[in-house]
Amino acid sequence: MCGLCGVALDDISSSPDPERVRAMARTIAHRGPDDEGVWVEGPLAVGFRRLSIIDLSGGHQPILNEDGRIAIAINCEIYNHVELRRELEQRGHRFKTHADSEVVLHLYEELGPRCAERLVGMYAFCLLDSRDPLHPKVVLGRDRLGIKPMYYARTPRGLVWASEPKAILEWGDSPRELRPEALLDYLVQGYVGGEDSAWMGVRRLPPASTLSWTPGSQPVIQRYWDLPTDQLRQPAPAEEILEWLDRVVREHAIADVSLGAFLSGGIDSTAVVTSLARETRESVIACSVGFREKTHDELQLAQATALRLGAVHHTQVLDPDPTLATTVLPWIYDEPLADPSTVPSYLVSKMAREHVTVALSGDGGDEVFAGYRRYVHDVAENRLRAKLGAGGRSLVAAAGLAYPKLDWAPRFLRAKTFLSNIGRTPAEAYFHSVTQMGRGAALGLLAPDLARRLADHDPFRNFARWYDQPSVDDPLYRAQYADFHTYLPDQILAKADRASMGVSLEVRPPLLDHRFVERFAILPAHEKVRGSRGKHAFREALRSRVPAEILDGRKRGFDTPLRAWIRGPLRASVADAIETCPEEWLRRAALREHLAQHSAGTHDHGRLLWSVLVLEHWRRRHAVARLGA
Repeated sequence: MCGLCGVALDDISSSPDPERVRAMARTIAHRGPDDEGVWVEGPLAVGFRRLSIIDLSGGHQPILNEDGRIAIAINCEIYNHVELRRELEQRGHRFKTHADSEVVLHLYEELGPRCAERLVGMYAFCLLDSRDPLHPKVVLGRDRLGIKPMYYARTPRGLVWASEPKAILEWGDSPRELRPEALLDYLVQGYVGGEDSAWMGVRRLPPASTLSWTPGSQPVIQRYWDLPTDQLRQPAPAEEILEWLDRVVREHAIADVSLGAFLSGGIDSTAVVTSLARETRESVIACSVGFREKTHDELQLAQATALRLGAVHHTQVLDPDPTLATTVLPWIYDEPLADPSTVPSYLVSKMAREHVTVALSGDGGDEVFAGYRRYVHDVAENRLRAKLGAGGRSLVAAAGLAYPKLDWAPRFLRAKTFLSNIGRTPAEAYFHSVTQMGRGAALGLLAPDLARRLADHDPFRNFARWYDQPSVDDPLYRAQYADFHTYLPDQILAKADRASMGVSLEVRPPLLDHRFVERFAILPAHEKVRGSRGKHAFREALRSRVPAEILDGRKRGFDTPLRAWIRGPLRASVADAIETCPEEWLRRAALREHLAQHSAGTHDHGRLLWSVLVLEHWRRRHAVARLGA
């Protein structure tokens, strides 16, 4: 994979300083340690950092078309590039390299921004078109699921874009200010999602979208793909699921460098590695990590799978290092991300990079086949809502308000969330299940002036617009559809991209091939959730390949022991973060009380306190001056 950045000026008589563009590219050197390229033509400039995967000797970027008037820089793996290249050659295009990136360049010559519609893969690209020197054009594009990132900013002098916000900030025309609404979103969700990033003026290009811009204009964004919204499909035969699994794994396994796969004891990574072993002649390279916390450790299951498949198996038992949150991770995650699994995600990527350059992952299986526990709970809650009727729902919701919040109690006694959810609408209840804090509680932690300023801002609105989009009457699919447009790209895939690219490792998720997703995410609810388990159709399709101990085992999380960390090795760091976080952002007295309660063991405020720690060290590392106006 790679990293890219660029600048396009409104004043077509001036040119960007190539050294400043090179400085932008160096902020994302971890994304591409193998090569650097800078190209300037009139008011357009692009910088590039390359991690060589395909056509190791000939894939230097940016790449120019035959007459040198169109340039491309792209962070991509295009799995149908051979087929597209054949078509383009038949139409008279001449190729200089064997790189998949050049295919996109020539496809743009044929189709313009619609070239993205023909691509199968993960990608984020910029095309600089100077065929009309008086009206040069920039086109940005991002893959359908948002696997690869793209940010941009419309500044007073033009358009700036990059794989990561830090490169845009390096250019110098965007303020180092936190967007106020982003702080409330972050406290509620644990991440900042949507088209606006955490930074004032810096935006995300949405997945499945292209952006077109000419000097003096505002960017024009067009969406070129979406999941179906009007109907579900019939159940899928096991043969169809396995056929498509093998197809996407086979296509994702093409590389000119060492390739392996992450292997846990879970269903998704086991399915991918098993399929990879069927599709390759050589022994699969599998990378697995274990944890000393036995509630999260799946290493024995992974070892049994590797032995069964004859894989070359690299293993390591990790002691998750909490200090990563205050040292390495604030630079890699240049937006605050409070998911504590950023720590093991970084460590497993670092371990894998010692053995391979490309790793296949099982990301996406839970979203496609409804594997998260919250999907199972959502189905159960919606069934109960229908049986209770409006009156019954009100009574149960009232019981939820009266029920104490028993953080310290066994799970079966912590019924407050379930009871409260019954009284909410299906959209509100599901949103509550994917957030770490309610909006009211989050407003209570903000400085009073900021809380008043954000009184009309509700993070739920962005979620609700996606949840309400499908016309199909299926709450489970609505929840999945919303996750595909919020939680998946903005938390899960952002985490995976930054953790892996932070150590120059390319991670490919075959289960998020858009053809696989659009075929199986629309299975009817009973094909995904049966009883107390999700992922039904996928489990049953895999019966002929995967042992029952994996298919029927208890789902384990890829998480960290936050409660113990914050009472132990991180307590001083959390206390320090509370004291230094700007008073115009958060109420210190309230945070001190939360830390005292957590330390005493009467409450579990681990996620909140971790969020404050991450936020403060992000602020320090990126020299965030203040809140935006």
